[in-house]
Amino acid sequence: MSANRKGDRRERELVNALDEAGFAVMRAPASGAATERELPDVLAGDGETFYAIEAKSSAGNPIYLTGEEVEALLFFARNFGAKARIAVRFDREDWYFFHPGELYTTDAGSYRVKKETALADGTDFTEFVGRTEKVTLDEVGVDPDEERREILEAVRDGHMPVEDALDVL
Repeated sequence: MSANRKGDRRERELVNALDEAGFAVMRAPASGAATERELPDVLAGDGETFYAIEAKSSAGNPIYLTGEEVEALLFFARNFGAKARIAVRFDREDWYFFHPGELYTTDAGSYRVKKETALADGTDFTEFVGRTEKVTLDEVGVDPDEERREILEAVRDGHMPVEDALDVL
């Protein structure tokens, strides 16, 4: 199966899951290379919170996003009044969600999510749709001051809007 067909199938899978969870949701038909406008893959809202989501999937290799993809997502989300999220799915795993400011940035300016990072630090689907709150073993040993510092740095560097930082804090 081609990577594009698999990516399309994964996006539809995410749309269906969000719909089943009670979100109003749509897949942007002109996302990616189909248009000159940079649109997120999925728009979703539950009447209180609205998301612009860039969805990526992988068989197990790290997932990379270009700096341009992330900047376009942040720009659209800010102008649309939505929260920007990166949704990642590795084969035989669920969807995990990140704010772009939470992702590792490479020296070349790309963003990377490893499978281990998604499983350990990502917001799982159940928590994302508001059903439960995931607690990881790593969180038990997390220094809250260090976590706050990283969030504030993401705001300072323009990778996270103040509203999203408030949600995380």
